[in-house]
Amino acid sequence: MGRRTTRFCERYIQDLEDGLILGKGGQPKKQSTIDTDIGRIKRHVIPLMGSRRVKDLTRADMVKIMRDIIAGRSSIVVKTKKLRGKSIVKGGPGTATRTLGLIGGILTYAIDLGVIDRNPAHGIKKPKYEVRERRLTEAEYGILGQLLIEAKKNEQFWPSTDIIRQIALTGCRRSEIINLKWCDVDLSGSCLRLSDSKEGRSIRPVGLPVIEFLEAEHKTATGSYVFPGYGADTAFGGFPRQWNQLLNGTPLEGVTAHVLRHSFASIGNDLGFTEITIAALLGHAKGSITSKYIHVLDATLITAADMIAGYVDALLKGARFQESAYSLDRVTRKNTMSEFLAGREARTSR
Repeated sequence: MGRRTTRFCERYIQDLEDGLILGKGGQPKKQSTIDTDIGRIKRHVIPLMGSRRVKDLTRADMVKIMRDIIAGRSSIVVKTKKLRGKSIVKGGPGTATRTLGLIGGILTYAIDLGVIDRNPAHGIKKPKYEVRERRLTEAEYGILGQLLIEAKKNEQFWPSTDIIRQIALTGCRRSEIINLKWCDVDLSGSCLRLSDSKEGRSIRPVGLPVIEFLEAEHKTATGSYVFPGYGADTAFGGFPRQWNQLLNGTPLEGVTAHVLRHSFASIGNDLGFTEITIAALLGHAKGSITSKYIHVLDATLITAADMIAGYVDALLKGARFQESAYSLDRVTRKNTMSEFLAGREARTSR
Protein backbone atom coordinates (compact mmCIF):
# COMPACT_ATOMS: atom_id res chain seq x y z
CA MET A 1 0.00 0.00 0.00
CA GLY A 2 2.62 2.50 1.10
CA ARG A 3 4.76 2.20 -2.00
CA ARG A 4 2.13 2.30 -4.72
CA THR A 5 2.69 5.95 -5.64
CA THR A 6 6.43 5.37 -5.52
CA ARG A 7 6.08 2.33 -7.81
CA PHE A 8 3.89 4.25 -10.24
CA CYS A 9 6.45 7.09 -10.35
CA GLU A 10 9.16 4.52 -11.09
CA ARG A 11 7.04 3.15 -13.93
CA TYR A 12 6.48 6.70 -15.24
CA ILE A 13 10.24 7.32 -15.17
CA GLN A 14 10.86 4.11 -17.12
CA ASP A 15 8.25 5.04 -19.73
CA LEU A 16 9.74 8.54 -19.85
CA GLU A 17 13.18 7.15 -20.61
CA ASP A 18 11.71 4.78 -23.21
CA GLY A 19 10.17 7.71 -25.10
CA LEU A 20 6.58 6.72 -24.29
CA ILE A 21 5.69 10.00 -22.56
CA LEU A 22 4.95 12.59 -25.22
CA GLY A 23 5.61 16.30 -24.90
CA LYS A 24 4.83 19.28 -27.10
CA GLY A 25 3.59 18.48 -30.60
CA GLY A 26 3.01 14.84 -29.70
CA GLN A 27 6.76 14.13 -29.77
CA PRO A 28 8.81 12.29 -27.12
CA LYS A 29 10.25 14.68 -24.55
CA LYS A 30 13.78 16.03 -25.01
CA GLN A 31 16.53 14.45 -22.90
CA SER A 32 17.06 17.69 -21.00
CA THR A 33 13.35 17.78 -20.10
CA ILE A 34 13.45 14.11 -19.11
CA ASP A 35 16.40 14.74 -16.80
CA THR A 36 14.61 17.68 -15.19
CA ASP A 37 11.38 15.71 -14.72
CA ILE A 38 13.20 12.75 -13.17
CA GLY A 39 15.01 15.09 -10.79
CA ARG A 40 11.73 16.64 -9.62
CA ILE A 41 10.09 13.25 -9.23
CA LYS A 42 12.92 11.86 -7.10
CA ARG A 43 13.54 15.02 -5.07
CA HIS A 44 10.04 16.38 -4.56
CA VAL A 45 7.23 14.10 -5.76
CA ILE A 46 8.25 10.78 -4.19
CA PRO A 47 9.39 12.24 -0.84
CA LEU A 48 6.12 14.17 -0.44
CA MET A 49 3.53 11.73 -1.82
CA GLY A 50 5.28 8.37 -2.14
CA SER A 51 3.53 6.91 0.92
CA ARG A 52 0.04 7.41 -0.59
CA ARG A 53 -1.82 5.18 -3.02
CA VAL A 54 -2.40 6.85 -6.39
CA LYS A 55 -6.16 6.21 -6.32
CA ASP A 56 -6.44 7.77 -2.84
CA LEU A 57 -4.86 11.10 -3.78
CA THR A 58 -7.16 14.07 -3.28
CA ARG A 59 -7.26 17.74 -4.15
CA ALA A 60 -6.37 18.48 -0.52
CA ASP A 61 -3.25 16.31 -0.91
CA MET A 62 -2.21 18.34 -3.96
CA VAL A 63 -2.67 21.62 -2.09
CA LYS A 64 -0.61 20.32 0.84
CA ILE A 65 2.18 19.11 -1.46
CA MET A 66 2.26 22.51 -3.16
CA ARG A 67 2.44 24.30 0.19
CA ASP A 68 5.14 21.94 1.46
CA ILE A 69 7.32 22.69 -1.57
CA ILE A 70 6.75 26.43 -1.21
CA ALA A 71 7.80 26.12 2.45
CA GLY A 72 10.92 24.17 1.46
CA ARG A 73 10.00 20.94 3.25
CA SER A 74 11.47 18.89 0.40
CA SER A 75 14.73 20.86 0.35
CA ILE A 76 17.78 18.61 0.53
CA VAL A 77 21.41 18.47 -0.54
CA VAL A 78 22.11 15.51 -2.85
CA LYS A 79 25.34 14.14 -4.25
CA THR A 80 25.90 14.33 -8.00
CA LYS A 81 28.01 12.18 -10.32
CA LYS A 82 30.85 14.68 -10.30
CA LEU A 83 33.67 14.25 -7.79
CA ARG A 84 32.61 15.97 -4.55
CA GLY A 85 29.66 17.30 -6.51
CA LYS A 86 26.43 18.27 -4.81
CA SER A 87 23.11 19.76 -5.79
CA ILE A 88 21.10 21.95 -3.45
CA VAL A 89 17.41 21.17 -3.96
CA LYS A 90 15.34 24.16 -2.97
CA GLY A 91 11.64 24.86 -2.68
CA GLY A 92 9.73 28.06 -3.34
CA PRO A 93 6.77 29.20 -5.45
CA GLY A 94 8.45 28.56 -8.80
CA THR A 95 9.49 25.01 -7.89
CA ALA A 96 6.01 24.36 -6.46
CA THR A 97 4.26 25.53 -9.64
CA ARG A 98 6.46 23.49 -11.96
CA THR A 99 6.33 20.37 -9.75
CA LEU A 100 2.54 20.51 -9.46
CA GLY A 101 2.36 20.78 -13.24
CA LEU A 102 4.52 17.65 -13.50
CA ILE A 103 2.31 15.82 -10.97
CA GLY A 104 -0.70 16.78 -13.10
CA GLY A 105 1.00 15.17 -16.10
CA ILE A 106 1.82 12.02 -14.14
CA LEU A 107 -1.79 11.70 -12.96
CA THR A 108 -3.11 12.29 -16.49
CA TYR A 109 -0.92 9.38 -17.53
CA ALA A 110 -2.46 7.36 -14.68
CA ILE A 111 -5.90 8.13 -16.16
CA ASP A 112 -4.73 6.92 -19.59
CA LEU A 113 -3.64 3.64 -18.01
CA GLY A 114 -6.93 3.21 -16.17
CA VAL A 115 -5.40 3.55 -12.71
CA ILE A 116 -7.63 6.52 -11.77
CA ASP A 117 -10.58 8.23 -13.43
CA ARG A 118 -10.00 11.85 -12.38
CA ASN A 119 -7.04 14.17 -11.88
CA PRO A 120 -6.95 15.84 -8.44
CA ALA A 121 -4.16 18.19 -9.55
CA HIS A 122 -6.32 19.93 -12.14
CA GLY A 123 -7.85 23.31 -11.34
CA ILE A 124 -5.66 24.08 -8.33
CA LYS A 125 -4.70 27.74 -8.08
CA LYS A 126 -0.93 27.90 -8.37
CA PRO A 127 1.20 30.62 -6.76
CA LYS A 128 2.52 33.46 -8.84
CA TYR A 129 6.25 33.82 -8.76
CA GLU A 130 8.64 36.38 -10.09
CA VAL A 131 10.22 35.29 -13.35
CA ARG A 132 13.70 36.68 -13.81
CA GLU A 133 13.56 38.74 -16.98
CA ARG A 134 16.84 40.59 -16.81
CA ARG A 135 17.91 42.41 -19.96
CA LEU A 136 21.17 44.09 -20.88
CA THR A 137 21.37 47.85 -21.01
CA GLU A 138 23.11 49.57 -23.92
CA ALA A 139 26.13 50.20 -21.69
CA GLU A 140 26.23 46.50 -20.71
CA TYR A 141 26.18 45.48 -24.37
CA GLY A 142 29.23 47.71 -24.82
CA ILE A 143 30.96 46.02 -21.88
CA LEU A 144 30.17 42.59 -23.32
CA GLY A 145 31.52 43.63 -26.71
CA GLN A 146 34.83 44.73 -25.15
CA LEU A 147 35.07 41.51 -23.13
CA LEU A 148 34.61 39.48 -26.33
CA ILE A 149 37.24 41.51 -28.19
CA GLU A 150 39.80 41.00 -25.41
CA ALA A 151 38.95 37.32 -24.97
CA LYS A 152 39.23 36.60 -28.68
CA LYS A 153 42.92 37.54 -28.51
CA ASN A 154 43.36 34.38 -26.43
CA GLU A 155 42.92 31.22 -28.53
CA GLN A 156 41.75 29.43 -25.38
CA PHE A 157 38.39 31.18 -25.64
CA TRP A 158 37.61 30.12 -29.19
CA PRO A 159 34.90 29.35 -30.13
CA SER A 160 33.12 30.61 -26.98
CA THR A 161 33.45 34.26 -28.00
CA ASP A 162 31.81 33.56 -31.36
CA ILE A 163 29.09 31.46 -29.72
CA ILE A 164 28.24 34.28 -27.31
CA ARG A 165 28.09 36.81 -30.12
CA GLN A 166 25.78 34.62 -32.21
CA ILE A 167 23.45 33.99 -29.27
CA ALA A 168 23.25 37.77 -28.82
CA LEU A 169 22.62 38.39 -32.53
CA THR A 170 20.01 35.64 -33.03
CA GLY A 171 18.20 35.27 -29.70
CA CYS A 172 18.67 31.50 -30.06
CA ARG A 173 18.92 29.21 -27.07
CA ARG A 174 22.44 28.37 -25.97
CA SER A 175 22.12 24.71 -27.00
CA GLU A 176 20.80 25.68 -30.44
CA ILE A 177 23.95 27.65 -31.26
CA ILE A 178 26.42 25.27 -29.62
CA ASN A 179 24.94 22.26 -31.46
CA LEU A 180 24.31 24.09 -34.75
CA LYS A 181 25.22 21.99 -37.80
CA TRP A 182 26.03 23.24 -41.27
CA CYS A 183 23.19 21.14 -42.69
CA ASP A 184 20.81 23.34 -40.65
CA VAL A 185 22.22 26.59 -42.04
CA ASP A 186 20.40 28.10 -45.04
CA LEU A 187 22.61 30.96 -46.19
CA SER A 188 20.56 31.85 -49.28
CA GLY A 189 17.33 31.81 -47.27
CA SER A 190 18.87 33.80 -44.39
CA CYS A 191 17.65 31.35 -41.79
CA LEU A 192 18.51 28.40 -39.61
CA ARG A 193 16.39 25.32 -40.31
CA LEU A 194 16.82 23.58 -36.97
CA SER A 195 15.95 19.90 -37.13
CA ASP A 196 15.76 19.42 -33.36
CA SER A 197 15.00 22.42 -31.15
CA LYS A 198 13.03 22.59 -27.90
CA GLU A 199 9.89 23.08 -30.03
CA GLY A 200 10.85 20.34 -32.50
CA ARG A 201 11.66 21.33 -36.09
CA SER A 202 11.95 25.10 -36.26
CA ILE A 203 12.89 27.73 -38.84
CA ARG A 204 14.67 30.84 -37.48
CA PRO A 205 15.15 33.92 -39.65
CA VAL A 206 18.56 35.47 -38.92
CA GLY A 207 19.98 38.88 -39.71
CA LEU A 208 22.68 39.86 -42.16
CA PRO A 209 25.48 40.13 -39.52
CA VAL A 210 24.85 36.47 -38.71
CA ILE A 211 24.77 35.38 -42.36
CA GLU A 212 28.03 37.21 -43.09
CA PHE A 213 29.70 35.48 -40.12
CA LEU A 214 28.43 32.06 -41.22
CA GLU A 215 29.50 32.64 -44.83
CA ALA A 216 33.04 33.43 -43.70
CA GLU A 217 33.18 30.41 -41.37
CA HIS A 218 31.78 28.05 -44.00
CA LYS A 219 34.71 28.70 -46.31
CA THR A 220 37.10 26.92 -43.93
CA ALA A 221 34.68 24.47 -42.28
CA THR A 222 35.65 20.79 -42.31
CA GLY A 223 33.19 19.02 -40.00
CA SER A 224 29.44 18.86 -39.40
CA TYR A 225 29.31 21.47 -36.65
CA VAL A 226 29.58 25.23 -36.99
CA PHE A 227 31.38 25.31 -33.63
CA PRO A 228 33.31 22.02 -33.54
CA GLY A 229 34.74 20.35 -30.47
CA TYR A 230 38.20 18.87 -30.13
CA GLY A 231 37.13 15.25 -30.71
CA ALA A 232 35.88 13.43 -33.77
CA ASP A 233 33.17 15.59 -35.36
CA THR A 234 31.51 16.70 -32.12
CA ALA A 235 30.03 19.97 -30.91
CA PHE A 236 32.13 22.24 -28.70
CA GLY A 237 31.76 21.14 -25.08
CA GLY A 238 33.64 23.72 -23.02
CA PHE A 239 31.22 26.61 -23.30
CA PRO A 240 29.67 26.71 -19.77
CA ARG A 241 33.10 26.76 -18.11
CA GLN A 242 34.48 29.42 -20.45
CA TRP A 243 31.32 31.53 -20.12
CA ASN A 244 31.95 31.73 -16.36
CA GLN A 245 35.65 32.44 -16.85
CA LEU A 246 34.84 35.34 -19.18
CA LEU A 247 32.21 36.99 -16.98
CA ASN A 248 33.32 36.24 -13.42
CA GLY A 249 34.68 39.34 -11.72
CA THR A 250 33.19 41.67 -14.36
CA PRO A 251 30.10 43.93 -14.19
CA LEU A 252 28.29 41.16 -16.13
CA GLU A 253 28.92 38.40 -13.60
CA GLY A 254 25.73 36.36 -13.22
CA VAL A 255 24.44 37.15 -16.72
CA THR A 256 23.24 34.00 -18.49
CA ALA A 257 22.68 33.04 -22.10
CA HIS A 258 18.95 33.39 -21.44
CA VAL A 259 19.56 37.05 -20.58
CA LEU A 260 20.95 37.54 -24.09
CA ARG A 261 17.87 35.82 -25.53
CA HIS A 262 15.50 37.98 -23.49
CA SER A 263 17.50 41.11 -24.37
CA PHE A 264 17.16 40.26 -28.07
CA ALA A 265 13.38 40.01 -27.65
CA SER A 266 13.26 43.25 -25.67
CA ILE A 267 15.14 45.13 -28.37
CA GLY A 268 12.71 43.72 -30.94
CA ASN A 269 9.90 45.17 -28.86
CA ASP A 270 11.75 48.50 -28.54
CA LEU A 271 12.05 48.65 -32.33
CA GLY A 272 8.30 48.25 -32.72
CA PHE A 273 8.01 44.66 -33.93
CA THR A 274 4.93 42.67 -32.98
CA GLU A 275 4.88 39.92 -30.40
CA ILE A 276 4.17 37.29 -33.05
CA THR A 277 7.14 38.46 -35.16
CA ILE A 278 9.46 38.31 -32.16
CA ALA A 279 8.07 34.88 -31.26
CA ALA A 280 8.89 33.64 -34.76
CA LEU A 281 12.46 34.92 -34.49
CA LEU A 282 12.90 33.22 -31.10
CA GLY A 283 11.26 29.95 -32.08
CA HIS A 284 8.48 30.18 -29.51
CA ALA A 285 5.64 27.72 -30.07
CA LYS A 286 3.06 30.47 -30.65
CA GLY A 287 5.08 31.95 -33.50
CA SER A 288 7.00 28.95 -34.76
CA ILE A 289 7.60 28.46 -38.48
CA THR A 290 7.63 24.71 -38.87
CA SER A 291 5.97 23.93 -42.21
CA LYS A 292 8.16 21.79 -44.44
CA TYR A 293 6.66 23.62 -47.43
CA ILE A 294 8.11 27.01 -46.43
CA HIS A 295 11.15 27.77 -48.59
CA VAL A 296 11.12 31.58 -48.75
CA LEU A 297 10.52 33.46 -45.53
CA ASP A 298 8.34 36.54 -45.26
CA ALA A 299 10.30 39.74 -45.96
CA THR A 300 8.95 41.16 -42.69
CA LEU A 301 10.71 38.46 -40.69
CA ILE A 302 14.00 38.90 -42.54
CA THR A 303 13.76 42.68 -42.08
CA ALA A 304 13.07 42.24 -38.37
CA ALA A 305 16.02 39.85 -38.03
CA ASP A 306 18.27 42.30 -39.90
CA MET A 307 17.25 45.28 -37.79
CA ILE A 308 17.51 43.56 -34.40
CA ALA A 309 20.80 41.82 -35.23
CA GLY A 310 22.20 45.03 -36.68
CA TYR A 311 21.14 46.99 -33.59
CA VAL A 312 22.71 44.45 -31.21
CA ASP A 313 25.86 44.27 -33.32
CA ALA A 314 26.20 48.05 -33.14
CA LEU A 315 25.73 47.99 -29.35
CA LEU A 316 28.42 45.33 -28.98
CA LYS A 317 30.73 47.62 -30.94
CA GLY A 318 30.05 50.45 -28.49
CA ALA A 319 27.32 52.44 -30.23
CA ARG A 320 24.94 54.43 -28.03
CA PHE A 321 21.47 55.31 -29.24
CA GLN A 322 19.41 58.18 -27.91
CA GLU A 323 16.08 56.44 -28.46
CA SER A 324 15.28 53.12 -26.78
CA ALA A 325 11.81 52.72 -28.29
CA TYR A 326 10.38 53.45 -31.72
CA SER A 327 6.76 54.14 -32.54
CA LEU A 328 5.16 53.70 -35.92
CA ASP A 329 4.52 57.40 -36.46
CA ARG A 330 3.19 58.75 -39.77
CA VAL A 331 6.51 60.30 -40.89
CA THR A 332 8.45 57.08 -40.26
CA ARG A 333 5.87 55.03 -42.14
CA LYS A 334 5.88 57.42 -45.12
CA ASN A 335 9.69 57.43 -45.29
CA THR A 336 9.83 53.64 -45.15
CA MET A 337 7.17 53.33 -47.84
CA SER A 338 8.99 55.85 -50.07
CA GLU A 339 12.29 53.99 -49.73
CA PHE A 340 10.55 50.70 -50.51
CA LEU A 341 8.83 52.06 -53.63
CA ALA A 342 11.99 53.80 -54.82
CA GLY A 343 13.91 50.56 -54.50
CA ARG A 344 11.27 48.61 -56.40
CA GLU A 345 11.17 51.23 -59.16
CA ALA A 346 14.95 51.20 -59.51
CA ARG A 347 15.04 47.39 -59.85
CA THR A 348 12.18 47.39 -62.39
CA SER A 349 13.87 49.95 -64.63
CA ARG A 350 17.08 47.96 -64.93
